[in-house]
This record gives sequence, structure tokens and C-alpha cells, in this order.
Amino acid sequence: MEVQYDVIIVGAGPAGLTAAIYGARAGLKILVLERALPGGYVATTDLIENYPGFGEGITGIELAEKMKQHALRFGTKIVSAEVSAVAKADKILSLKAGQTEYTAKAVIIATGTTPKKLDIPGEDELRGRGVSYCATCDGPLFRGRKIAVIGGGNSAIQEGLFLLKFVEHITFVEFMPQLTADKILQDEIKKEKRVEFFLYHIPLSINGKERVDSITIRHRETKEEKTIEASGVFIYVGLSPFSQCVRSTVELDEFGFVITNEKLETSVPGIYAAGDIRSDAIRQVVTACGDGATALIHCQHYIETLK
Repeated sequence: MEVQYDVIIVGAGPAGLTAAIYGARAGLKILVLERALPGGYVATTDLIENYPGFGEGITGIELAEKMKQHALRFGTKIVSAEVSAVAKADKILSLKAGQTEYTAKAVIIATGTTPKKLDIPGEDELRGRGVSYCATCDGPLFRGRKIAVIGGGNSAIQEGLFLLKFVEHITFVEFMPQLTADKILQDEIKKEKRVEFFLYHIPLSINGKERVDSITIRHRETKEEKTIEASGVFIYVGLSPFSQCVRSTVELDEFGFVITNEKLETSVPGIYAAGDIRSDAIRQVVTACGDGATALIHCQHYIETLK
């Protein structure tokens, strides 16, 4: 079987695009396969204030576009395709995407994560009709309305601050007895008068026939239930790994994240993982970029051993 590429990178988020930049600059033949839009989850984030070099902050979509153009500048090929399987035969790695099969000497899995669901009544039925996981995508649709945000971590508070540009009021529902977001974000959201917090509560159902009209929640200790008016529900309760394509190939942890060593090698020689998909990742844009560079450099070393 003829090898088409030196390195195939699955995922065009910060980790994947950084790996592509390093690989293309090193003269390797690089292919990036991305199932959605280049930039990954970061492209759905309104404002990023902790990425070095952008002291005033930068929108997620702008940062994603800059990374994409940087990779393309050095000759990276980016193809829209969802990889369904990765396999190894002898020293050749093959990837299945639709009806197409690609081959490479090394592979970097940088598929990232997808938002976790609540798995409560109304969530699936009303998705796209008031239920959302992306404030940047859907926030403007709720101009002047009351909404609920589920979660109290960094993503929930950051996206809530963005949503306040449009909505009349936000009800935050948090599982823990306190917010878990960084203090700077907590201080900022608590200055707002158009927010309300229900801490130590769980959502029971998202209600509505054609569209969301309310959400029912319950206090975890007293068991008291409340139904709160809301035209939209934005859900930020964590992330699940998008590791389906390697579930039967490499070793995963109990949650489905890819296990790697310090060189970002997986359990299969020639397959590396970078960014949020890794079991012990910090899951920040800057650490994902570091992972991309690290994985690519070790890919180079691995390819040299094949000679």
C-alpha cells in the first residue's frame, strides 16, 4: 500500500492546526481532516482573554481563522471529512472517512470534545428550538428575552457575559453549592443586575411544546422544585471526548479520553494524541497548541526511525 502523507492530523482545532504548522514548516506532507469548521470548539467562544499576545482579548472565531491561515500558508491541506476509523497494518496507518481511505506514516488525533448533555426531558426534543450549547451561534436569537444557563464554570460564566449583550435576564443553575469559575469571571458576573443564581440545584426538565418556555429545577438538599420562565436554555456542564474513531484502536481511560505518555504517544506506535482529547489535558487553548507542537516533533522522530 502506498503511503499518501507523512502525517495525518484528525481535527483542526488549536492542537491540530499547531501540529500542521510545525509539520508543514518542517517539509512534511501534512493532511488535516476536520469534520466541522476549522478552529474546533474555540471558534464558538465569544472572547478569549488568556491567550498570550492578545492583551485586549480576541474572539474565538478570529483566533481560529488566524490559526487556519497560518497552517495554509505553509502548505497544509485541510479536507472536510469525518474519520470513522483508524487502523494500523505493518508500519502503515490507514484512516477511513466516508468512502475514502487515507494512509500515513504517523497520525495525530486532535478531535477534541463535544458538550455534555443533561439527558433530561425536553433537551433533545427542543434542541434548536430554544436548547443550545453555543452562545456565539444562537445568542442573538434571544434578544430581549429571559433565558437559563446551566453550569457555573468558566464556560458558563463567559458565555453568560456574552449573552447579556442580547437577553433581558439570565437564570444560572449550578449543581455545586458555589460557582466554580475563575474569581475574575465570578466578580464580573456578580456585578450584573440582570442575573440570578440557583446554586446547589439540578435541572429536571426543559418545558415547551413548539419552543422552550420554561425550565424546572430542584434543590439538591430540600428537594424543593421551581419552574422558571425561560425562552432559551444554554447548557455548559462539561465536555465529552470525541474519540469514536479510535475507540477500537488505542487505549482510552474510563471516560473515553485517549491515554498518552509524556511524548503524547498512544498505545499504538505512530499514533499520537494532542489537545482536549487527551486523558490528562488541561483543556485550554494555549496548552492545546503546546500539545500540537509536542506531538508533531515526536511524530518526526518516529518517522525517522521508519527509514
